[in-house]
Amino acid sequence: MKTDQTASTAIFRAKQVYEQVADTIREGIESGSFAMGSRLPSERELALRFGVSRPAVREAIGALQNEGMVITRHGSGTYVRVAPVESDDEATQSPRVADFSPVSTLEVRMLIEPAIARLAARHKKRDPLAEQYLNRMAEVIDIEDPAQQELWSECDRLFHRQLAFMTQDALIVKIADEISKSMDQPLWQRLRDDGIYDPQRIQLYVAEHRLIYEAIVSGDADAAAFYVEGHLKRVRRDIAPLDSTPRS
Repeated sequence: MKTDQTASTAIFRAKQVYEQVADTIREGIESGSFAMGSRLPSERELALRFGVSRPAVREAIGALQNEGMVITRHGSGTYVRVAPVESDDEATQSPRVADFSPVSTLEVRMLIEPAIARLAARHKKRDPLAEQYLNRMAEVIDIEDPAQQELWSECDRLFHRQLAFMTQDALIVKIADEISKSMDQPLWQRLRDDGIYDPQRIQLYVAEHRLIYEAIVSGDADAAAFYVEGHLKRVRRDIAPLDSTPRS
């Protein structure tokens, strides 16, 4: 006799480390262990307390910021909101799939994007869209202006995606599309925006993007891969540093 398998079943998914840390901090806020308006322990303290890396703590805090439960003030720390903002998810009671860990996204990008740059360099062709994204990023002056921040975010994401189109390989483009989607998630944007909040950093990123692009269109595959790797390492340091310096 066949078993009826049409009934709905629960779908279990292993939680990412940052989700588990966010759950623990959230529970602490809801139970009063972290009082309303109080300052959370530093990232280093929380990492030691929970036995995880600092990047995992930073991602967890970013997720809680997006939920409206905490607020981070540069030079001061992270505080529990006095009146947490109700998210759309809470209002509709519909579960939301968690964002990918930005650190995991960067690890995947480190594996794939240098190879994409090498493949694109084989064609030695300029790309009007890539140049358009570069020029628009260079126009960003005030990264604290929400409109310019959004412009930067979109052009940065699309520039890296356009490099895949420059390979003229449909499968590479499909893979790059998935990476691009992860860079459009709120948690990635939160950590990226927190990590590059000054004009000098923005201009440095523009310069690195131009080095990548010019190496590709000149056909220098080694240089293109080298510049991509260096750029991604800088992004990694900016959005989730591993050093022991407390976050400002």
